[in-house]
Amino acid sequence: MATTVLTQSPIRPMEVDDSRQASTLRLSSQISQDSRTHGLFAHDNDSGEGVSAPQNVQLSRARAVILIATLTGITFVGSMSGGLLTVGLPSIAKDLRLPDNLLLWPVSVYSLSNGCCLLLAGSLADFIGNRPINLIGCFLMGVFILACSVAKTGIQLILFRTLQGVGTSMCLPTAFSILTDTMPIGKRRNIGFACIGLGQPLGFSVGLVFGGVFQASATLGWRFGYYLCAGASFILMAVNYFKLPKDRPREPVTFHRLQTEIDWIGIILSSACLGIISYVFSAITDNPSNIRHPDNIALLCISGAMIPAFWYWMRWREESGKSALIPNSLWKNTAFASICVMVLFSWAVLNGIETILSLFFQEVQDLSAFETAIRFMPSVVTGIVLNIGTGLLVHRLRANWLVLVTTVLSAGSPLLMAIIDPNWSWWYCAFWAVLLAPLSADVIFTVANLIIADSFSSKTQGLAGAVFNTIAQFGTSIGLTIIAIISAGVTQGSSYTDKSSPGALMVGYRAVFWTCFGLMVAASAIGAWGLRKAGKVGLKKD
Repeated sequence: MATTVLTQSPIRPMEVDDSRQASTLRLSSQISQDSRTHGLFAHDNDSGEGVSAPQNVQLSRARAVILIATLTGITFVGSMSGGLLTVGLPSIAKDLRLPDNLLLWPVSVYSLSNGCCLLLAGSLADFIGNRPINLIGCFLMGVFILACSVAKTGIQLILFRTLQGVGTSMCLPTAFSILTDTMPIGKRRNIGFACIGLGQPLGFSVGLVFGGVFQASATLGWRFGYYLCAGASFILMAVNYFKLPKDRPREPVTFHRLQTEIDWIGIILSSACLGIISYVFSAITDNPSNIRHPDNIALLCISGAMIPAFWYWMRWREESGKSALIPNSLWKNTAFASICVMVLFSWAVLNGIETILSLFFQEVQDLSAFETAIRFMPSVVTGIVLNIGTGLLVHRLRANWLVLVTTVLSAGSPLLMAIIDPNWSWWYCAFWAVLLAPLSADVIFTVANLIIADSFSSKTQGLAGAVFNTIAQFGTSIGLTIIAIISAGVTQGSSYTDKSSPGALMVGYRAVFWTCFGLMVAASAIGAWGLRKAGKVGLKKD
């Protein structure tokens, strides 16, 4: 669907003329009658094409459960593949002869390609429809997860992970948009957002655990985890084909509308800028001195010039009455701007902590991959309880207090690891650090989705989902880059002769934990100020 002009926050849908209103009312009446008879799907008698249930019609509980489960399942599987890679990276690198200078690229390129394509995928979903974009994304994700399982070289794995990121970028914003299109504002939609939010950290944590189990097995190995994820992806794609709701009626797709109603220049500027920055971050992740290379300096200068260019382009589009990708006026909404920064910080810290925790257990405490995976189990339990609890209670509690309390508690995770003695029992600090780490991200996911959904019009919910996930992916790239630069730099500057010794590594890891603690304190301060007037979100509107 074409992107509409966004001028204020929250934005109201564009007004339509009387004839269009009458047509819409007749269609809504027909859909209401059919939906009571046929459940989730309704069909127009003239065209025979399916349309989604309007927001004032409640889906049956069974249909809602199926819809939420399938959308969450795809998110879960995509994240699980990332968890498998994180815990299995040493073995995978050895098996595929992945050079040390490319060790983190299978992780980095996924976030890079995913983040670059999200805004484009969200805009196309609004224009063409959520269902076809989602199904194409599910198919591509399954194909390239399977390709990862049969990769023979490290370069092949990097390529397949890149293409998997493209496929996932089609699934994330469409899941967001499908929920907002088919479920009215209220408890059920809140639970849907919470479940999708649960899919990402839970899938990653399960991937960590299963990855350790598979590597400990004498017969399975790391490839089995990818076979499992690929099979689950194709099963979920088949379920989605039959169970995803039909899209609401849209105007016929024409080349002229595709050319004029989508902000292509805005998409190119934003995606290229984020892509270039993420690429440079990936290049300096292994060796911070790469920042001195002329090509990296040139790329950073180009991306820096794109930021004001994007701002002026959005201003011109908005003042000209044209559809703007992310209007500048949207950033005047304090709650929207604050929650976006908190998402950026929270995802950077969460990914940084989980990566360093995995290395801490294996490289400093000399634990096996299986023993490391078991130690991440508390975060799995926390994720399940917290996401479901947030979905059930978010409309009853003030968003500012909910976010502030969990962010402050999450700050305790890196603080505990910063003061830990590697010889201490797991129960003293590490257990509590693993338990507290996901609190902020899990709660912010649901709250941020609700705030961002209210900030965009009903016709641009795919773009709204893309904005959230782009910020989250960019935060992931920043997090991985920060931990790599700080960890490597501090370790190299330590007094230890053997820079690969547990003592030298721990000096770098401790510096990372202090940095993450500082970022979480900053996020808490931003949330306390920016969300002070947010009140309750996700309330059912009469």
